[in-house]
Amino acid sequence: MKIINGRLVLPGSDELIEASVVIADGVITAVGKAAESARADDVFDAAGSIVAPGLVDLCCNLREPGNGQKGNIASETRAAARGGFTTVCASPETSPVNDSGAVTHMIRDVAQARSPIRVLPVGAVTRGLEGELLSDMAGLSSAGCVAFGNAGRGVRNARVLRRCMAYAKTFGLTLMFSPENQALAADGYAHDGLVTSRLGLLGIPEVAETTSVMEMLLLAEETGVRLHLSQLSSARSVEMVADARQRGIAVTADVAMHQLLFTEEALAGFDSRFHVRPPLRAESDRRALLAGVRDGVIDAIVSQHQPHDSAAKQAPLGATEPGLSTIESTLSMGLLLVNRGELTLPRLLSALTRGPAAILGETADVSEGAAANLCVFDPDASWTPDHHSLISAGRHGPLMGSPLPGVVRMTLCSGTVAWQVASR
Repeated sequence: MKIINGRLVLPGSDELIEASVVIADGVITAVGKAAESARADDVFDAAGSIVAPGLVDLCCNLREPGNGQKGNIASETRAAARGGFTTVCASPETSPVNDSGAVTHMIRDVAQARSPIRVLPVGAVTRGLEGELLSDMAGLSSAGCVAFGNAGRGVRNARVLRRCMAYAKTFGLTLMFSPENQALAADGYAHDGLVTSRLGLLGIPEVAETTSVMEMLLLAEETGVRLHLSQLSSARSVEMVADARQRGIAVTADVAMHQLLFTEEALAGFDSRFHVRPPLRAESDRRALLAGVRDGVIDAIVSQHQPHDSAAKQAPLGATEPGLSTIESTLSMGLLLVNRGELTLPRLLSALTRGPAAILGETADVSEGAAANLCVFDPDASWTPDHHSLISAGRHGPLMGSPLPGVVRMTLCSGTVAWQVASR
């Protein structure tokens, strides 16, 4: 295949350069001048579009194994391909939990048979995600898990957390934790701020996150483990990560896209879609998170995709299940930030591709010899997410009915078309 007339962000450059790309046997064989004269049986005209590395998501709930009501590997990976993703890390929060080699192999086998993109399982760091007994992380790694975490449940016992880190360090494993002190979070479901006070909601204070961040950073400093802090939500957390890196701690971090776009005010109308964990916080936190992405303190942006059936969001706010269905709109939400001048396009793409890939020990570039994992999107075209247009089983997207910038025209995974819109 040959992609012509597209604009590329080449490695080491922040400028968009018009260039062609040639793909053969799942690999990029030529870029730029070397590709101009190359022949190909299939030519894709990417005029007006950007040819970027395939997006990489470090936090995606695929709901399989599970009862199927909230989606499955087939539906959610097809939705991910529509959103420009070529790699997703599958959360261990499944039913049963991914805490055994048998579950890991099942996820990989189903993904190989039904997914158009790469699915990388994340294993549970404790059995049943209960935060008490360590899982067989070495065995899970051999079965195919790329990292280990406890989903959004945390590890209550600091001694268990320290043992997790020491174990992971011994085997060279990466831990991905979403920091939350569950005792401080208690029964809360919204940011403990002005909106909760005005509406009488139960709040989760910022310190529920920051105390957990500090605990994890200190234990990571002692054990030397590779620590990834997932879905930060507060300004103070960003500051602590920056300070930890200056001390030489091997820590990386990500933020969910909706945390960069929305604040606690999204709950002002008791909109259950915006019941998320960690909660949407204040505007000052949103701005600090954006600054963290711009400065590189936050390495990656994730979808934190959590598809639910309609009943899960049809209850009083505190009784609904947390999470947004975002995998198809993550890139578009990022382009909204670009259009507002809050992020540059190269930095957005880096946080959706090279940043998360590096955390997984991989690369994501449009360069000769690289795997042909590509996202071709038109930043000037628009689409509208609604109950008819979405592929995911989750119909609770954050911007339903609103025109969004950025239409993914084609997604290639290892040179195979995973998603393509009709020719224009």
